[in-house]
Amino acid sequence: MSWITSSAQPYFRKDSLGFYSDTLFVTANKSERQIKNISVPISIINGKNIIQSGNTRLSDVLREQTGITLTSGFGAGVQLQGLNPDYTIILIDGEPLIGRTAGVLDLNRIAVGNIKKIEIVKGPSSSLYGSEAMAGVINIITDKKSNDALNTSIRYGSYKTFDGNISLTKKWNKVKIQSFYNNYSTDGFSVRPNSNNRFITPITRSTFTQNIQYNITNKTSIDGSFRYNKENIKSIIAVANNGTTIYSNGNEANNDLNGTFVINHQFNDKIKTKLNTYFTQHESKQDLLTVSGNPYNDLFQQNFKRVEDQTEWKINKSLNSIVGFGWITEKVNSTRYDNVDSAKNNAIKYFYNQWEWNAGKKLVANIGFRYDDNKNYASALSPKASFLYKWNSQLRFKLSVGRGFKAPDFRQLYLNFTNAAAGSYSVFGAVEAQKVINKLNQLGQIGNLFSNYYQLKKLEPEYATGIHLSAEWEPNQSNEIQVQLFRNDINNLIDVQQVGNYISGSQIYSYLNIKNAYTTGLEIETKQKYNSDWSSSLGYQFLVTGDKDQIAKIKTGIVYTKNTDGTSRLLKLSDYVGLPNTSKHRFQAKLNYENQEGFYANIRAIYRSKWAVANTNGNEVYDNGDQFGKGYITLNFSTGRQFKNGWALQAGIDNINNHIDGMNLPNLAGRTYYMILKYSIQNKK
Repeated sequence: MSWITSSAQPYFRKDSLGFYSDTLFVTANKSERQIKNISVPISIINGKNIIQSGNTRLSDVLREQTGITLTSGFGAGVQLQGLNPDYTIILIDGEPLIGRTAGVLDLNRIAVGNIKKIEIVKGPSSSLYGSEAMAGVINIITDKKSNDALNTSIRYGSYKTFDGNISLTKKWNKVKIQSFYNNYSTDGFSVRPNSNNRFITPITRSTFTQNIQYNITNKTSIDGSFRYNKENIKSIIAVANNGTTIYSNGNEANNDLNGTFVINHQFNDKIKTKLNTYFTQHESKQDLLTVSGNPYNDLFQQNFKRVEDQTEWKINKSLNSIVGFGWITEKVNSTRYDNVDSAKNNAIKYFYNQWEWNAGKKLVANIGFRYDDNKNYASALSPKASFLYKWNSQLRFKLSVGRGFKAPDFRQLYLNFTNAAAGSYSVFGAVEAQKVINKLNQLGQIGNLFSNYYQLKKLEPEYATGIHLSAEWEPNQSNEIQVQLFRNDINNLIDVQQVGNYISGSQIYSYLNIKNAYTTGLEIETKQKYNSDWSSSLGYQFLVTGDKDQIAKIKTGIVYTKNTDGTSRLLKLSDYVGLPNTSKHRFQAKLNYENQEGFYANIRAIYRSKWAVANTNGNEVYDNGDQFGKGYITLNFSTGRQFKNGWALQAGIDNINNHIDGMNLPNLAGRTYYMILKYSIQNKK
């Protein structure tokens, strides 16, 4: 066997700017396409950039991307174009991850040690991916090397943080086996919202993935994958609520199990099909004890199964069609609902079809739709059309119009949850709310009910219409500029709102449909190459959000707010700030140096302007008099060297300026130092 040793990753293709590591993109069409023929807004984070940044978790990687904001409640969630985390679907190799808390899929659970690239599609994508893809899709593509290879790395840094990876690929004739293991541990920092102090919260995470590929014939192959992720958190937290700080400690355990089995068959040069069976389950268990002796126990179990067949038909050189159909079953058991032994079930049957037309060398058009038959709700039709026009070899325009939908999830329907570890506030799903609150009122436990309590009713599915117009300009081999204008109009947006108080003052929340919300904005991303060694990138997002019904009330003069002295006045439209947890301005910048000897260094800056976090005026509208998270900037630095004998060394500092906001940014650690040692070996053949 002939080997070469190298720490450089063989799949990197360094083009003039290093924009993309590959020429192919999968997520936008559910099938491989040339990047410059994709007609929807896309972004790619290549594996080389991930490695050179020194990041170890998906949350750290996405934090530095244009148009993406991380939320801090219940872990690190992702916000695309001003829409909450539950509107963006997260995939690994095209398969969805589950296990959300309050709509948030904690991205800290996902290791990046075996990631080849991350593909991002912005805007409604329900025409291919169904519910949860109303804001967009983030697809993590793992590195499936073609030859025998061994890659290892060890990272150690502040807070006694250890991250170790080992990846092994072995090929025998028609069989290829790949294994990946990640182990992560840290003394950590506060990871829960509203923590008014930084606490040591030891965390351990381990991830194991196994993939087996077998080419039965030159036309038929099978692919099986297995992933197991385990997380344990020692919870030592303090939560401020209603003027009181609750101290508690205990343990939290989260487990994910994913499995896929895929049969691929190529009938001829024009038709190929893929039959995919996927299952995943998530379990989360938390046991806390407050200093007053009150226990808090939470168990959440979710199962998701899907069978899907997708067939691609190349009708001729200019026309292509993709047809898919499948069915999904879901089940949830949780103490957060009425009874842990009472399972909540749902079933979905769906069909999608997409047509791609290449009209010569200048125009690419995609038209498609998806039909979902949801057991718990009426059917949903999600159409989408997108167009790419190549003005010339340097300038491209994209127009995308689509409709996305999201059915109410189990928590929005059935939640029956009181948090003794955070001031005993309660959240009730729409199905349970009035029944439970009326019973509590009869027992004399309700202090007062707000006007929106009487608006509680059966939730309707949410619908979003997204329009995205973008231009991509490459004036030369050293510069590229991407400009995107977007507008998302959401009907029946589901929002959690306070509907009353207990006699004790603790809050009571439930879910309501907001009829007319919107997000609109501008994104600009530029990348420049100054010479063979130096390059940079800049990204900016301007975002405006709002509730049209609230704006109409403000204009009619029926909404009041409070002055600093406590007196009331009419709220001006100029005081309105839109939807909570959204910032008007975001900015990212990166300066990178890399020479031919394998040495590299980069510095990255992230800026976010202020955002509304709590309504303190009691007017159900977020305005300048409410509570805000302060705008901030963080600076990250990384440097490293790759050696010809397969070894590599890297070091870095994250959050150089030591920005800390334990109340609003519990996932952002203070200044963090780290070092990484790597070793790689790969077969020549």
